[in-house]
Amino acid sequence: MATQTQERADPRDPQIVSPSRLAHVVLRTSQIKNMMRWYKLVLNAETAFENDEIAFISYDEEHHRIAFVNIPGLKAVPDGVVGLHHVAFTYNSLTELLGNYERLREHGIMPQWCINHGPTTSMYYEDPDRNQLEFQVDNFDTVEEAGRFFHTDAFATNTIGVDFDPAELLRRARAGEDETALKTRPPSGPRGVDTIRIR
Repeated sequence: MATQTQERADPRDPQIVSPSRLAHVVLRTSQIKNMMRWYKLVLNAETAFENDEIAFISYDEEHHRIAFVNIPGLKAVPDGVVGLHHVAFTYNSLTELLGNYERLREHGIMPQWCINHGPTTSMYYEDPDRNQLEFQVDNFDTVEEAGRFFHTDAFATNTIGVDFDPAELLRRARAGEDETALKTRPPSGPRGVDTIRIR
């Protein structure tokens, strides 16, 4: 059967209305109380609603940012299947990101992977159901600057980023190093998606 190239709509077509914002994420779980406790701690969130079947939390003006649906007897998602990789949350500064790292560390919650992607400095965590969350700070002052990084030789060589030790980054920040310098991605050799920590 012959294939035809189909014309696609321009994703920025002014006649197409884009959403105004991302509202919330819904997670199904068999351990709703444990998940609620974990998310309220890591996001510094409050309960908006809770019963035995469903719960909502929020950390800002939105009525709920994360929702949980309690379904007894769910099986864990096995490694090596398609699906959502992670959800990302942005902090206003490296100081805030590192402060959250330090606060969570005191509760025994440690990042699974810390990497300077170039556009962001990021820490990845796993929740009790092993869903992955990225806590990040933008490394550039504008979206345009971050977008230009995608077209550099550094990004062509390494599209993933450079790992870092969060305790060392915290030490350097506390010693007074400039935040812009701390967020600058160090030079590196080639690196591809095969090095991403994928379940």
